Amino acid sequence: MKRSRTAALLLMSTAPLLLTACDRSESASREGLYTSVAACVAQTNDSATCQQAFAKAQQDATATAPRFANREACEASYGKEQCAERSDGGNHSFFGPLMTGFFLSQMMRNGMAASGFNSAPAFRDSNGGWQRPAAGAGGVYSGGAGTAMVPVNATPNRAVTVSRSGFGTSGSSRGIGG
Repeated sequence: MKRSRTAALLLMSTAPLLLTACDRSESASREGLYTSVAACVAQTNDSATCQQAFAKAQQDATATAPRFANREACEASYGKEQCAERSDGGNHSFFGPLMTGFFLSQMMRNGMAASGFNSAPAFRDSNGGWQRPAAGAGGVYSGGAGTAMVPVNATPNRAVTVSRSGFGTSGSSRGIGG
């Protein structure tokens, strides 16, 4: 009798863990790189979010795009006819690359987009790669070096990348055999 009670208690203690593992309401983050609002809508079926993300990325591009002292320096990094002269609102002008795409990140819950999104401008460099402003980047004038940019390994206008949270997150953060 004592043994059966212990077994029952042991089984009852593992039930919450098993139910948590079977929970289908996991949250995920979905991010895609799009070259147009139409391409975004085709992938996400969410016209309003795509238009808002594009508008926000355009606005952020003005503040976070690399700034160059002259067109030649900008075109060396971003290609011919991919740079435009801009003004910082004062009497200072600079050259910066044109925004050629935008990132859209959405939190997903049960396969549906949750409220809110993040967006960021994307720039195509002269080598055909994609870049985005580094976290916390502000369009600080630098006589040719530009704002800190981060290279991105994303394929534009394709199925979005999904990153899920769950058991693998905590397990993978611990190194094996350190």
